[in-house]
Order: sequence, then structure tokens, then C-alpha cells
Amino acid sequence: MSDSSPARPAAPVLEVWCELQCSDCRTALDDLRALRARYGDRLEIRLRHFPLEKHKHAFAAAQAAEEAWEQGQGWPYVEAVLGRLDELDRRGESFLVEVAGELGLDAEEVDTALIDGRHILVVDADQAEGRAIGVTGTPTYVIGGERLDGGKSQEGLRARIEEIADRLLADQEV
Repeated sequence: MSDSSPARPAAPVLEVWCELQCSDCRTALDDLRALRARYGDRLEIRLRHFPLEKHKHAFAAAQAAEEAWEQGQGWPYVEAVLGRLDELDRRGESFLVEVAGELGLDAEEVDTALIDGRHILVVDADQAEGRAIGVTGTPTYVIGGERLDGGKSQEGLRARIEEIADRLLADQEV
């Protein structure tokens, strides 16, 4: 007997180009938490890396975050690092490893990932794709083919993202 019920359509995707040494990205966390609370699994939120050259630990932070995702704690790790930007500024990679340990991750594996560069290609690919679509700063959001720049101002962005997400979800129901 086959199941002929229609497959549930894939959730709309909100891509967030982020830099883990960026104060605007830290501010954006409140909006991302609110979006996750409102939509749950009906909206997929994907963090994309866009480390900026002006922040010397941003590239390492992106790699460490990728390792945290591998270990199943991506969002908690991102939130922990963004919540303590001053420490990241001062301490760099040792801070990234320490945060991993605080979250119960394999901190030694995070340290090894920073040394062996296993996540460099993922970070580079995100950065290249971001540049290709016109990302110049962080945070930048892409949903439903529309790019929204949060680096200049967060004002009204969550409402605009919700408007687009609601439209995309309504289109799925038709």
C-alpha cells in the first residue's frame, strides 16, 4: 500500500549573512529568536558566514561555529560568541575554544578544527556566494529572492521578513 498523501512542501528559507565579531549581528539575534519562536520549523533560518576583514577573529569564529554545528550546537554557539564580543576581541581563538567547552562541546575538536582548517571551504563558499549576490555588510538577510541589508539599520526588518515569510507560507497552502 502506498501513501498518496501530498508531501509537505519545504519550509521557506531565510538566509542570514552574519559575522561573529559584528555588533549589528548581535543586535539581530533578538529578531532571529523572535522569528524562530513565531515560525518554528515552518521557516528555515540558515546562518551564512561573511567574515569582514576589519575583524581579525571573524574568520576563525566562523570556522569554530561550523564545528559547533557539526557537534549539534550551532545556534547556541553563535549566540554565546555574539553575546561576548569584547572577549572575542581580546582573546581570539582561545575564547572560541573556551565557549565550546562551556556549552559541552568537544573543545579539543573545535581547537583542532581551527588548526587543520577543515571548515575553511564552507566559510569561503558562503563569503563568495554572499559577494555574488551583493552582500557588502552584516547582517544581510535573503528571503523569497529579496535581499535586506541589516548593517545600516535593523529598523523594520523583522516586520518585512515576517511579511515575506507569511506570503511564502500562504503560497504553499494554495
